[in-house]
Amino acid sequence: MRLIAADGEQLGIKALPEALTIARSMDLDLVEVAGGANPPVCRIMDFAKFKYEEQQRAKESRKKATNITVKEMKYRPKISIGDFDTKTRKVAQFLGEGHKVKVTIMFRGREMQHPELGRRILDRVAEEFINIGRVEAVAKQDGRNMIMVLGPDKKAQAAHAKQLEAEAAEAATPVPGAEVTAVASEAEAEVPEVEVTEAEADTTDAESTDAETTDA
Repeated sequence: MRLIAADGEQLGIKALPEALTIARSMDLDLVEVAGGANPPVCRIMDFAKFKYEEQQRAKESRKKATNITVKEMKYRPKISIGDFDTKTRKVAQFLGEGHKVKVTIMFRGREMQHPELGRRILDRVAEEFINIGRVEAVAKQDGRNMIMVLGPDKKAQAAHAKQLEAEAAEAATPVPGAEVTAVASEAEAEVPEVEVTEAEADTTDAESTDAETTDA
């Protein structure tokens, strides 16, 4: 067999008893890693440690894996505005959680003669989610149903979130000079301007003259 040391060093072709002796001298295990090779390849290692590390890697891989499921939301061609808004909010929730959504328009009776009504609904739904999702399967007729598939769009979601943050920051930024103008306006409001008309002035003068005559 071809023997590989624990540090990866090639030890050459060894007989099984010799390879076992070397592994035991290092207090390690002899593990076959490529039995189909000619000659077979064995490696000296701590097998218990190897298995533990392999399990940890598999565990981390499962954590990183995204469990994406396909949800379904059903609409009617003559759906009311309230029902449309309720169902559409639910679709937004699914997309936000990372799920794909199959949007189904269900036709009944004579509604089959007006597929444009279903397509119009699907276009409205797709337009609602332009900032968080994308159309992965365009609308197509499937018997009495019309189906469209939406998928989450992380790039669009990130761009939309960034835009909202920028708008919020801009709205929170005070306008230069606005505060000074407001203070000045308040000061002017505190001191009302008194305007004396000519008639009032004459009356005042007459009252002053009467007062002087009385004193005399």
